Amino acid sequence: MSGGTRAAERPGIAVVGAGYWGPNLVRNFMASPDWDLRWLCDLDTERAEHVAAPYASVRVTGALDEVLADPRVQAVAIATPARTHRNVALAALRSGRHVLVEKPLAATEAEGAELVAEAAKRDLVLMCDHTYCYTPAALAIRDLIHSGELGEVHFVDSVRINLGLIQPDVDVLWDLAPHDLSILDFILPPNLKPVAVAATGADPIGAGRTCVAYLTLALSSGAIAHGHVNWLSPTKVRTTIVGGSKRTLVWDDLNPAQRVSVFDRGVDLATPDELGVDQRRAALVSYRIGDMVAPALIEREALAAAVEEFARAVRTGTPAATDGRAGLRVLRILEAASRSLAENGALVAVGDDALEGE
Repeated sequence: MSGGTRAAERPGIAVVGAGYWGPNLVRNFMASPDWDLRWLCDLDTERAEHVAAPYASVRVTGALDEVLADPRVQAVAIATPARTHRNVALAALRSGRHVLVEKPLAATEAEGAELVAEAAKRDLVLMCDHTYCYTPAALAIRDLIHSGELGEVHFVDSVRINLGLIQPDVDVLWDLAPHDLSILDFILPPNLKPVAVAATGADPIGAGRTCVAYLTLALSSGAIAHGHVNWLSPTKVRTTIVGGSKRTLVWDDLNPAQRVSVFDRGVDLATPDELGVDQRRAALVSYRIGDMVAPALIEREALAAAVEEFARAVRTGTPAATDGRAGLRVLRILEAASRSLAENGALVAVGDDALEGE
């Protein structure tokens, strides 16, 4: 079978956006055996030409209409500013194309709901590029939680801090928190959902937007999840801790030698009916100190796995692991967190799935 024949059998795809993330999409779609990358579209055609230069088969245009006029384009991957996601994705969906959108899914919850409803109406795949969910670490953590190996989730604590880059159009919540919120949505069992959020933040340098923020989510079980995002930290930290009733897990994404550690350590609480009269006078709490295990992880670029998942969803007609509804759930929490931030940390309810459409 010739290379041209293989390309003809693969679904054609176009990348829209040649800025920060677009080149990564171009590289991964070119390397994928599942896709035939046909176009790179950007208003800055000179930049797009530069990005596409190593790939002779990729055509460049500044017009989305030209991309959507190509009958061999079956899907569109969008890496443009968030404020444009709704219009670009809606045009692609209405033309009958499957759509992959980088985070966040849209600029508002209402726009995200519109995209989800449009994709459902047309029976098309809408996937959000929550790239961190496709890291080997996140996939392993999800398996550990869903299998029950950690027990019931008691708390989740995440830190995502570094120095810069201060964004011109969004605050630190909308820039960094989508990563941790998408991971939380991905790893939690289906019966455990955020029901309310409280957020506090500060702009100590006068940037005109929140540069340091903390958000706390109340989960449906009574457990808690907490996140810290920060543009002003002189050191970079990427850690997530998941405390379970059986074991506690630590994900240090900056430690390639041991990204995930599972500790058989924690707190056990005896119930009164398990104790004698004398024992009831003593503390009911005991501490468990056991072994630590570091699961072996096969290193792989997360975006390559996301590209593969998009192809699987298109091929099978089944939702992607981070489908449009997952992106909408993240938007819902972000909007609630923004309202809480404006109300000096008041607890704000997170809406249900009624807005997602069918």
